[in-house]
Amino acid sequence: MAKDNKSQWDGFSLKPRREMPEGLWVKCPGCEKTIYKKKAVENRDVCPECDYHFRIGAADRIRYLADEGSFEQIHTEMVSADPLDFHFRGTTYKDRAAAAETRAAGKEAILVGKAFIKGRGVSLAVMDFNYLGGSMGAVVGEKLCAAIDKAIEEKLPLIVVSASGGARMHEGVVSLGQMAKTSAALARLDDAGGLFISILTDPTTGGVTASFAMLGDVIIAEPKALIGFAGPRTILETIKVELPEGFQRAEFLLEHGFVDMIVHRKDMRSEIARLIDYTC
Repeated sequence: MAKDNKSQWDGFSLKPRREMPEGLWVKCPGCEKTIYKKKAVENRDVCPECDYHFRIGAADRIRYLADEGSFEQIHTEMVSADPLDFHFRGTTYKDRAAAAETRAAGKEAILVGKAFIKGRGVSLAVMDFNYLGGSMGAVVGEKLCAAIDKAIEEKLPLIVVSASGGARMHEGVVSLGQMAKTSAALARLDDAGGLFISILTDPTTGGVTASFAMLGDVIIAEPKALIGFAGPRTILETIKVELPEGFQRAEFLLEHGFVDMIVHRKDMRSEIARLIDYTC
């Protein structure tokens, strides 16, 4: 029998194998499965396996909520001052703000303007966790008040999407003052008979929770969103108490009456439109 001279190394190349492009796959924090990122994005950045809602920036949030091309942003050039000349661990507030701007959808931690949601005109304010953890400083307060004023002037429902680590430490008491300022503006909206729908996403904490986020006529949360004043890590580090599992999640708050409903991201547009039709 003729011997087969074909070697096991035929066709073998010493050229390095092409690396898998980065960013194609993502590990879901909910089910811990590795999923194809494009599939999750097509599902509105929700895990197709377990419905875990990934954190998203303001631009994506607006794209999922507003009718295509309808968002008209206002106060785009407004930026915070540095009232404390803040320095921390070798960096300045201005340096951190500049770095945050490269990751966020705008120059601050909130985008505001007018939009349409399923044909219903709204005054829309969307926080961006990518900008310094969605923290609330003077500009966030000022822009939110501008969105509230627009809602009053044009008799529009106000929709605010919160995603925040709370008040911005870089601005000290100036930041804390925004809690009272935004709450007072919402009182004017209420006096005018306006509708305020507050949407709480992961996370909604600190001074944002302690002010405008919990003042909605209707308060909606995304599934399993972290919602509270001090986060579980802060509580553990300060008073050494470990919170029960699920204590500050949307489902716990719904059970105890702090939110009105939990709505899946894919259903949010329809639910907002239904609420506007029902109440306005």
